[in-house]
Amino acid sequence: MQTPNTYDTDKRKLLSTGSHASIFISALVVSIGIPIAILALSNDPVVKDNAREAINFHINVMIYGAILGVLGFLTFGLAPWLLGPLWFLYHWGLALWAVVHCLGKPDQPFRYPFIFRPV
Repeated sequence: MQTPNTYDTDKRKLLSTGSHASIFISALVVSIGIPIAILALSNDPVVKDNAREAINFHINVMIYGAILGVLGFLTFGLAPWLLGPLWFLYHWGLALWAVVHCLGKPDQPFRYPFIFRPV
């Protein structure tokens, strides 16, 4: 068994960043498959933690997007106009923060604030 210091740092950066960056192609529902595949195929515990956290973030973004869509339907488009910028900052801002964190601190898993973690 490898100790945490013996894992390939470049591979760790690539896979951890890939898990979190997959949210940027979230218009495709299959984007959640990227961190799921990384979780299934990687042996690195930090990469697995980052992939699990990215899966949880995907689930949160989908749920909050659905809630915003329902509110938009019920308010004839008013709610997305008011809440859309906040959702955009939440969605893209936190994902960008995670990517930067994974590139800067590859030995520490990123934890998103303000999400629930079913996985």
